[in-house]
Order: sequence, then C-alpha cells, then structure tokens
Amino acid sequence: MTRELRAPRFLAALPAPVRWLAVPTALTCTVVVLVGSWSTPEKIETPTPAPKAAGYCRALADALPQELFGHPRKDPTPASPFVAAWASSPKVVLRCGVDRPEALNGPAATDTSPTINDVTWWPQELGDGGYRYTVTMRKAYVELTVPKGSFANPMDVVAALSPVVAATIP
Repeated sequence: MTRELRAPRFLAALPAPVRWLAVPTALTCTVVVLVGSWSTPEKIETPTPAPKAAGYCRALADALPQELFGHPRKDPTPASPFVAAWASSPKVVLRCGVDRPEALNGPAATDTSPTINDVTWWPQELGDGGYRYTVTMRKAYVELTVPKGSFANPMDVVAALSPVVAATIP
C-alpha cells in the first residue's frame, strides 16, 4: 500500500519546470517578506542633564510605573535613568533632562499649556499626528512623546504621569 506523491490539481495543469519552481519560489517569497518586516529598534537619543537635574531624573525613573494602561515598560537598550518607554504600539517615550525647547523662545511661549496636578505640559503636535509634551516650570525638563495610534487620547498618558513628575521634580 504505497502512496504516490502527486501535485495538487492546480499545479498539475502547469508545465513541469513551473511546478518544480513553485514551492522554492513560494518559500523564498515568504522569507523575503518576513525579513523585510523586521525592523531595527528605533534610536532614542539619551539626554545628558546637568548634575542637579540628573538627580531629579533618577528619582523620576525609580518612581515611574512599570505598566501604563496595560502596556509594560520596555526601556530601550542600553538602559538609562533618563529614558523610559512603554510597549504600546508605537512606543510612548519619556526623556528626562532634555534641553529647553527652542520653540519656547518664540511666539509659542505664549501658547496655553494644560496644567495637571500642578505640572504644566507644553504640547507640540508632531507631523505624523502624534504629540510631544514638555514639562515646563520645573527644575528639570521632561519630554513625553505620544505617537499617533499609541493611545486613543494622548492626554490620558499625560494625566497618568503627572503625579509622578509632581512628586519627584520640584
């Protein structure tokens, strides 16, 4: 009771050279698609704060939540006390000890900024529809990037992190 290997009907109608190449071609295409979909981790610039601000940033890093609305904290490699990220898709990134934004030297300085739990967040809309918020009026500048699609309402993230910022950065 031997069983012959037969090509499926849709392949049997094709000429032999095409049938021989069908499976290797399909496998090659699959590998190309999988390899092409891999991406290198995004490069997140690590700030270098002044010594006093660095102390506040370290305190903030220790107090930040390990989970943000169900998304675990997934800091970039190499780890730094000045950068935190959560595995939302795309990633929400917090950087502490950043320089004062240049845009605050111009007309944008008069923009209305929301204050939540005594923390003022200066908003900037990014070109892709996401937002960057910078904490102002504190001893260290904190930047929070909330890309488009990571959360339905980017202000939810701001509200969740405001108490931690208020408690660690005077």
